Amino acid sequence: MLNDFRWIAPMPPEPDHPVLEAHQLTKDFYHEVQHRQAFERYCQWYYATASQNQQELQRMQNDFNLLGWFYRSR
Repeated sequence: MLNDFRWIAPMPPEPDHPVLEAHQLTKDFYHEVQHRQAFERYCQWYYATASQNQQELQRMQNDFNLLGWFYRSR
């Protein structure tokens, strides 16, 4: 009975597993590369922002404290 249906709808060929595995491995590799590049860009942005914030903090600490001068006189 099963052989009769092969003439109507032939059995699909078996998938080529090594090709599919290589494709999946390549896809995973490129995904990992993109993830690491995005993380590297984030780290660079974070360090640049932290450095800029530290510089601004130093400048703010060296500024004249006008508000504190008014509150001391009370």
